Amino acid sequence: MTTESQSHYPIIAMIRHGAYQQRKEVPSALQPFALTEEGKQEVVLAANSFAKQLIENDWQLNPIIHSSNQLRAWQTADIYRQELAGFFLEDPRHVTHNDLSERSVGCMANLTITEIESVLDADPRFDSPKEGWKSDSYYCLPLQGAESLMMAGERVSNYLTQHTTDNNMTKKQSISLFFGHGASFRHAAFHLNIITLSDIKKFSMHHAQPVMIQKQHDGTWRHVAGEWKIRKNALSFND
Repeated sequence: MTTESQSHYPIIAMIRHGAYQQRKEVPSALQPFALTEEGKQEVVLAANSFAKQLIENDWQLNPIIHSSNQLRAWQTADIYRQELAGFFLEDPRHVTHNDLSERSVGCMANLTITEIESVLDADPRFDSPKEGWKSDSYYCLPLQGAESLMMAGERVSNYLTQHTTDNNMTKKQSISLFFGHGASFRHAAFHLNIITLSDIKKFSMHHAQPVMIQKQHDGTWRHVAGEWKIRKNALSFND
């Protein structure tokens, strides 16, 4: 698929990790588990499909690859690095950063939703969380280290803008790869005025498939390629 772009301005590819060994009913942010075998294969297929898009548009890849520190995102980035080796402007370098992570539930990391709610119910300092708190963009657990989805999205959007460089390495359009997590990428897109608040619940992200955004001459951002996944149930989400 070709896309209209302004070659002097950078394009960012936001790529959600592949399917991984997620514990059921656990907010997924800091789970340390690896991609499943099926997840690895879907990443390979997505990277090869992206290679065709790079060829079709005569694009090249920025050699700095960014990912969150979660293993699933790191593995997804590493598979892309191997599959797309010939498209980088020079030998790629993979950097990881906590700022690309999913929303953190702080000291409740890797407990189930039921366990988290039980902790709050038993603590006289806090009210019980309202129904649907996990997918409420603005709700933040009243616990050490926790953040809301909006806070996570702002963190990710700041990282994206701070690590976006002008396209001055080549006359070709360069693409920068950022590997992370669905909900924090969508909330980052909201902070960058690419999608609306209602879109956050309506959209998801396909595993390992890029959603591409580009900075404009006036400093704003727009969606230029890659499809959002339309969520069947827009009332809640787990990613």
